[in-house]
Amino acid sequence: MKKLLSAAALVMAAFAFMACSEKKFHVEGSIENAKDSLLYFENISLEGPVVVDSVRLDADGGFDFSDKCPEAPEFYRLRIAGQIINISVDSTETVTVKAKMPEMAANYEVSGSEECSKIRELALKQIALQNKVILLEQNRELGSDVIADSIMKMINIYKDDVKSNYIFKEPKAASSYFALFQAIGPYLIFNPRSNRDDIKVFAAVATSWDSFYPGALRGENLHNIAIEGMKTARIVAADQQAAHIDASKVSEAGIIDIKLVDNKGNVRSLKELKGKVVLLDFHLFALEDSPRRILMLRELYNKYHAQGLEIYQVSLDSDEHFWKQQTAALPWISVRDENGTASQYVNLYNVQSVPEFFLIDKSNTLVNRSAQIKDVDAAIAALL
Repeated sequence: MKKLLSAAALVMAAFAFMACSEKKFHVEGSIENAKDSLLYFENISLEGPVVVDSVRLDADGGFDFSDKCPEAPEFYRLRIAGQIINISVDSTETVTVKAKMPEMAANYEVSGSEECSKIRELALKQIALQNKVILLEQNRELGSDVIADSIMKMINIYKDDVKSNYIFKEPKAASSYFALFQAIGPYLIFNPRSNRDDIKVFAAVATSWDSFYPGALRGENLHNIAIEGMKTARIVAADQQAAHIDASKVSEAGIIDIKLVDNKGNVRSLKELKGKVVLLDFHLFALEDSPRRILMLRELYNKYHAQGLEIYQVSLDSDEHFWKQQTAALPWISVRDENGTASQYVNLYNVQSVPEFFLIDKSNTLVNRSAQIKDVDAAIAALL
């Protein structure tokens, strides 16, 4: 009898596990003035937006999307053309969104999730900041130095507010993670690759995610960014004692992966090149100086490829046909990001201008960026 009960208990547990693993969350609501608009529900993965579902809205603007419940906080967005509403999900729940077109990004309400409410607050703060920056840049009566100084002061005030009232207050929160990647135009507001104080912000969230969501890919992503920030020339040259970063708490996870389609139609991953020394190159073939740079890369490739060098070149060209023509005869990995200079990888790697390159060692760890390398030939040889 006991064996029978034990077996029954195991069966019940198995069914319970299956039911738990199949739990779904729902994002529902309505969007006014959006009849016949196509509403996308997208997962904001580390590789970029992925469409989960979509619907053509009718007169009442109603929608109801769902997806499998994530193990750690995950990020999604509702999008009509360029109007975006960001949300997060961390458990089985129903999030309700009510918005109004044509500017639903700034004209919406959300309920059912405290984190989504905080993300809304942060999104509206960011929109307000960006509008102020635009007004300043359009002011013809102010000099460029005054404008730049004023913008920096506004951004610093914004950062202090977000750090005190969101990130350091609850670093494990989805809203804190979201805040790290807010931007003004193409530039991250919190940038650990150019500001040593911002490393502490990323490290705080990364360490907290390690404790509450061990093994989460987003936590590893934060570590990658914090570590790369600590390796930049500007941060190394700064007063290291002022940074107060305990590097031992940041477990190195390698690099920020890039997955893009190459000129032969295959998806190529940067992480798949582990075991090789990699020159990661961000490039625009439309630039006047492109032929000279390609010639330089050819010389490096011909000299070191047999010893284990690979080039992973990311094109930011808008014209796909032109890019394919330019890369048809190149022997290395040539991929293209259709988002161009608005690419998330441009932000994640803090690419301020193109061309830009990085060196990655055989363990798949980012070693240096161009600003830290005096002799690229010697640097590659040392890694091989």
